[in-house]
Amino acid sequence: MVNIAMKPDMQRPGFYILQDIRNLSETARLRMAVHPHAWRPPTDVFETEQMVVVRVEIAGMDETGFTIILDGRHLSIRGVRSDVPERRAYHQMEIRFGEFSSDVELPSDVSSEHIEAVYSSGFLQIRLPKLRPVKIKVEE
Repeated sequence: MVNIAMKPDMQRPGFYILQDIRNLSETARLRMAVHPHAWRPPTDVFETEQMVVVRVEIAGMDETGFTIILDGRHLSIRGVRSDVPERRAYHQMEIRFGEFSSDVELPSDVSSEHIEAVYSSGFLQIRLPKLRPVKIKVEE
């Protein structure tokens, strides 16, 4: 078993400093992937009686620029928002560009057959119908 303690590096957001490693044998290899350039857009998850809705605020995209993957109850949304081609001297920069991802654990099981994803007015909305129990009739 490997116990690792890490602390955030305040000089470089998105990076971590290995503070303490215990029980790491010499043959074991430690591999850590840190993507300081990837960011997470604001994401809402709510449910109605019939469906779970995931809404992501991500303006400036094209509807073909998203990759949406459903694996069980885990929904993953990824893409890249392009920066303006010309560079300038920013006085204030709050709009993020580049690679983004949003991973959501859904509150209930959903049917993968009738999922709808619509991108409009800077919002990606994914509607996932809830899985309904099936009543099985027992015949004599």
